[in-house]
Amino acid sequence: MQLSGARTVVTGAARGIGLAIARRFCQEGARVVASDRDAAALEVAVAELQRHGDATGFVADVSTEPANAALVDFARSHLGDVDLFFANAGIMGGGLDATEDDWRRAFDVNVHAHRWAVQHLLPGWLARGSGYFCSTASAAGLLSQIGSAPYTLTKHAAVAWAEWLSITYGDAGLRVSCLCPQGVDTDMLRGSGQGASVVRAAGSVLQPDEVAEAVVAAIAAETFLILPHPEVGRYAAAKSADRDAWIAGMRRFQRRTAGG
Repeated sequence: MQLSGARTVVTGAARGIGLAIARRFCQEGARVVASDRDAAALEVAVAELQRHGDATGFVADVSTEPANAALVDFARSHLGDVDLFFANAGIMGGGLDATEDDWRRAFDVNVHAHRWAVQHLLPGWLARGSGYFCSTASAAGLLSQIGSAPYTLTKHAAVAWAEWLSITYGDAGLRVSCLCPQGVDTDMLRGSGQGASVVRAAGSVLQPDEVAEAVVAAIAAETFLILPHPEVGRYAAAKSADRDAWIAGMRRFQRRTAGG
């Protein structure tokens, strides 16, 4: 897909990976609706995006279906048909000490928001015979995140949802890509406590702009799995080849990184 002239939506776009992706879309000539729940941060982000191209903001907390519906409705009213929707918004979560509200919100933001957006976009995409859904999952969706059960479960589900969409509707013109980075220098990583130490110990930490470059290249090639960290593909292959050995290795890694 060529981004020049494409009508796009990016969620979680006020900072980090989402902002970097929205910026690169603008630079490629796409029209961008940038969305985030943080109104003040989004206002600053949109002002910056407008220096690079066509961007407007819409405040939405995508943890509810009505907010996703409102975002899609706004994008259609502003852009016309939506060519590409990038479900980037995501949150972390604790371990087994997570509350029921923590679990619920993790699933709502990391999984159900993807489903709700597609439910409101898919009929139009199928009628047109074209559309593009991109989502940010994580290396944790292919592997596992030490220390965070909600994050691991929801990111696995996000990958599975993207796979299911591509299998089910790929022949009807729906293109799907799923971004699975490892360590990225964002507020989420910096605020994740021990999780940040674990991620940094696992390999290189990229800048959001580097991830955005990988995203643009993958969309141009219409590649399903976007791996800014190539080693994640090798880890996933090793996991598939011998899951017992991989789990044993992850236990050793957990012991080595315990305590941050």
